[in-house]
Amino acid sequence: MALKTYAIPFGKKVEQVDLPEEKVIYDIHGNAATTKEDLKAETLAALRHPLGTKPLVELVKPGDKVTITASDLTRPVRSKEFLPVILNELNGAGVPDSDIILVVATGTHRAHTHAEDMEVYGEEVVRRITIKQHDCRADDLVDMGVTSHGTPILIDSAVAHADVVIVTGGVSLHPFAGFGGGRKGIMPGVSGLATVNHNHLLALTDDVGGGCNKSTICSHLLGNRVSEDMTEVCAKVNPAFLLNVVFTPDGDLHEVVAGHWQQAFEKGCADLLKMAAVHIQEQGDVVIASAGGAPKDTNLYQGTKAHMNADFAVKEGGILITALDCPDIKEPPIFSNWVSMKGSLLEMEKAVRADFSIPAFVAFKTRCIVSKCSAAYLVTRPENFEFVRSTGQIPVGSVAEAWQLAQEKLAEQGKKDYKIIVMSHAAATFPVVETK
Repeated sequence: MALKTYAIPFGKKVEQVDLPEEKVIYDIHGNAATTKEDLKAETLAALRHPLGTKPLVELVKPGDKVTITASDLTRPVRSKEFLPVILNELNGAGVPDSDIILVVATGTHRAHTHAEDMEVYGEEVVRRITIKQHDCRADDLVDMGVTSHGTPILIDSAVAHADVVIVTGGVSLHPFAGFGGGRKGIMPGVSGLATVNHNHLLALTDDVGGGCNKSTICSHLLGNRVSEDMTEVCAKVNPAFLLNVVFTPDGDLHEVVAGHWQQAFEKGCADLLKMAAVHIQEQGDVVIASAGGAPKDTNLYQGTKAHMNADFAVKEGGILITALDCPDIKEPPIFSNWVSMKGSLLEMEKAVRADFSIPAFVAFKTRCIVSKCSAAYLVTRPENFEFVRSTGQIPVGSVAEAWQLAQEKLAEQGKKDYKIIVMSHAAATFPVVETK
C-alpha cells in the first residue's frame, strides 16, 4: 500500500502519521472562503448598511439608555476591535458614553476580573463606559414571562430596563444549539440560572433513558427546540440591533453581519455553514480528528468539540482517534468531575437530569460518543493518561501509535476493506453525510 503522511495539529506542534492513501476517503478541511483584513472597517460598514432594519444611528436618540451585551473571555470574537466603532456611532447619534452600559454575557460562567475586561474589551472601552458583570444568580433578575417550552424568562436588569439593547458576539458551530451567536447573547448570555438550565435540559429527550435529543445537534436550527426556545427568550427582550462576526475554520475574519437580531444571525449561520460544512458520501471505519491545535485543545472541555463533529463522520462501532494536547486537561473541574464519573450511561444521564449544567451535558454527550465506538483513542500528554482512562478513552502518546493500535483492532474485527477519514480541524468543520 502507498503511504501518505498526514499532519495532525496537536497543541503548538504537529503530529505526523503515515496512512495508506487508498484507504483515506476524506481529508476534511474547511471550504474555500474570502477573508477580510480590517475588522473596524467591516464593522462600520455593517452598522451603516444592516440587514432587516435601519442603520444603528437611526435606532437611537439622545436620552436613550443603551445596553450592549458582549461575549466573555471564553468566546474570543475580537470585541476590543469592534466595540469602539459601535460606541462612536452611538456618540454620533447623540448618545454619550455615560448612557451606555456593557453587560458581560457570562451566562453561567464566572465574572471577569478587571484585568480580563481590559484584555477582552480593551483599555478604551473599559475607560469609556460602565461594565457590568452578569450574574445568573442575582436577586434583581427581571421576570419577563415563560416560553412555550415552559422556560422561565429571567433577564439581567440592565438589559431588561434598557431603552435600546444591542447584542454582539460571534457565529460559531454549537453541539446542541446548532449555532453559537445571535440569540445566545441573550440566552444564556444575560439570563438567569433557572432560564439556562431549563432551556438546556431540552437537549435531552423527554423520557429518561432516551439520552441526547437527536434534533438538538450541530448546524440544525429548524426543529431544534433548544435553539427555538432561546429564540423565544430573545424575542421577549427584542434587541434593537445585533452585530456578530463570522470567522473561517482557520480563524480568519470572513464577515461582519449586523441588523435585525434574527435575520442578521441567520445570514451568519448560512455563511458559516458554507465554509464549515463538508459533504461526504459515507462515514469512516476510522476517524482521526484534531480540534485544530492550541488554544482549541488547551483542556478536554474545549477539545470535545472535536468529538462532537467527528461523531458525524465515524460509523457506529467504528474507531475514533482524537489528538488533544490538553496541558490543562482537568479544567474546568466541574466538567472533569462529570466526564470521569463512574457507572453506566443511564446512571450518568439520570444524574445530569437531576443536576443539569452545560459541562455536565457536554460530559454526558462525550461519553455517549465514546461508548458508540469499538475503540476511542485519545492522543495526549503522558501525565494525562490516568485521567483519560477514567473517561472511557484509551490514552496514547502519539497519533502514529494510535494508528498502530487501530490497525490491530481492525485486524481483530476482520476488517480489511476499512475506510479512513481525517479531520485536522474537527472543532471548526462539520461533516454532512449526503443521503441517497
